[in-house]
Amino acid sequence: MVNDVVNNMTKLVNELKESIKQDITDIKEGKNEGLLERNDHKHNLINDIASLKSDLNRELISEMKEGVDVNIYRDKVDALEDDLKELYELNKKLASIVLPIKQMYSDLVDEITVV
Repeated sequence: MVNDVVNNMTKLVNELKESIKQDITDIKEGKNEGLLERNDHKHNLINDIASLKSDLNRELISEMKEGVDVNIYRDKVDALEDDLKELYELNKKLASIVLPIKQMYSDLVDEITVV
């Protein structure tokens, strides 16, 4: 069961990474409609990953209680952790692109609304 949960998490994390990469590409190309179309899906992926994280913790605890040496999952969990770190870095890259644009629009609105 632990393997199934890790495999599902890895699949979802990779799907989310690809979605963020597409967001970055769309921003650079000015295709903002693509960003909006993917938002709900990305939100669902994030929720599913968080839920699977809880499932993974439960499964690991259950196996430890049964006397299983959970170190047998070390490589898979380490690989998942690497994927999550890559996801984090991609998200930071996306934020570094989006936040300055958000600030620019905020500044424009402030300038226009000054009486």
